[in-house]
This record gives sequence, C-alpha cells and structure tokens, in this order.
Amino acid sequence: MGKARLLVVEDDLDIANMLKIYFSSMDYEVDIAARGGLALEKTRTVLPHLIVLDIMLPDINGYEVCRQLRTNTRTSHIPVIFLTQKDERSDKLQGLELGADDYITKPFDIEELKLRVQGAIRRAERESLTDPRSGLPAGRLIEEQLRRIIRQDDWALLDLRINNFSAFSDVYGFVAGDDVLRFTAMLLSEVVDELGSTSDFIGHAGGDSFIIITKHESSNAIRERIKTRFAEEVKTHYNFMDRTQGYIEVPKPDGGTVQMPFMTIAIGMVSPKEQYFSDIREITELAAEARRLDSGSQNTR
Repeated sequence: MGKARLLVVEDDLDIANMLKIYFSSMDYEVDIAARGGLALEKTRTVLPHLIVLDIMLPDINGYEVCRQLRTNTRTSHIPVIFLTQKDERSDKLQGLELGADDYITKPFDIEELKLRVQGAIRRAERESLTDPRSGLPAGRLIEEQLRRIIRQDDWALLDLRINNFSAFSDVYGFVAGDDVLRFTAMLLSEVVDELGSTSDFIGHAGGDSFIIITKHESSNAIRERIKTRFAEEVKTHYNFMDRTQGYIEVPKPDGGTVQMPFMTIAIGMVSPKEQYFSDIREITELAAEARRLDSGSQNTR
C-alpha cells in the first residue's frame, strides 16, 4: 500500500491544521473537513484509510456522520477514531455502538493518537480480506471485484440486505444475529453453486449486507431462488412461539412493544446489459437504490 490517507473531520482549524502537519510529516496523506456533510462528500470521492472524527460539528454531529458511514456499503469498512472533549462513559458507548473503532478525548497526546491510528489501520488491513462472521470476502476484495467488472459487459450485480435484521438481533441477541449472517452466507453460496458459475463472486459488504456478481443470464434465477429459500428457511431461527404467531415483539425505548415481521431479503440488481456505468460508485449507488425499491415493495404487500 502507498501512503495511508487520513481524513480529519474537525471544525477547530488550529487542531485540524496541527494534525495535518504532524501526520503529513509521518508520510500520511491528510485531508481536512470542517463539517460533517463535507466529510461525507469527500468519502464519496476518495476513500480514506481512516477517519479522525470530532463529535461536536457545526452541521451534523459525529455520531450521525459515523452512522451514515457505517450504513453505506462503500464506506462501512473505514476505521473511525472519535476525537472529542466529551469524556462521559455513555458518550463513548454511543460512539462504539455506532461502529467507531476507537475514542480519544481532548486534550490528547499526539503520540498516543498516532499509535491508535497506526493500530486501527493495521487491524483494518488484516480484517478487510474476509468478514470474521460469514467468512466471505469483504473490504478491498469487494472493491477489487467491482473494478474488475467495470471493464466487462456480461455481468449482473445483486445487492442484498436482510430486512428486519436489527429487530431480530435486538430480541434474540448478537449471537443469534451472527448465526443468521452465517446462514445467509451459506444459502447464497449454495444457490450460486447451483445456478451460477465458478467465476461468480459473493461478498459480505458489512453488517446485514451482501453482494453477488454473476453472469447476466443467471441473475434472475439466482435472485428468485434466494428470495424463496430465505423466506422459508429463515423461520428456523425463530422460537416456536414467534413462529406460531408470525411476528416478534420488539421492546420500544419508551416502554411497551411493537410487532415486527420476520426477516426477509431485499435484492437490487443492475447490469450493463440494461444501462451504462461510468465508475464503480455508480454501480453500487444504483444497486442500492434498486434494493431499497425492492424492500419498499415487500413492505407494502
């Protein structure tokens, strides 16, 4: 890897410039964003290897920036270190729950921050090859596949996401949630083995999101088989009472419960047979939009 790219999201220009000068002298490429919205825009243009993110920003706070980063397939893998004056345990937990990799409070030791940045980037490099839960390719391996297909014309990309996964995990816990992710990975592999080819690619894009790259001619059959099998087989992850009533009851923050349907899988599909793509970002954005439309159509049935 060449120079590691850092994005410093900090509205205090004295701190931002100090960090830029220091890390530039350590052979990093450093960019600065004084607002959360600008930071999100910059990540859509050039992916940094790590983001140093202040929580108190003038437009949207660092928590929301982190949330949007984590829910975007393209940016979900980027390590985030929160940099803030807040030192309350609840604030740290909120940041970590959103997916931040580390948390350091002001005033900070620049050498300590340097070590945390180096450690987070090393961990990301080690862990981005495969997702530890599903065992599927992740991170830069997915991006490499996208860069490969952009030069070809006989492919289809399926963007898959598990609907109501968060509600399931809230009720059944993260261990059961990880079991669903492993089940999904296995189901995708079985369907692709059955209907696809040995050159097809399956990746875990983070959280409850997956991608499949296959031949255009196989894509519709794969999509429909996955939907059918998932809807039927995912029921085994619910207990007898929930299977009998056909829904789960999820606790609400203000008390009481809300009924949530079982998990389903939404699949968006794009192909150069149907439209032209100028870059990989356009592929992922349009696939995500198609998947959201599919998810919306399921919710209205």
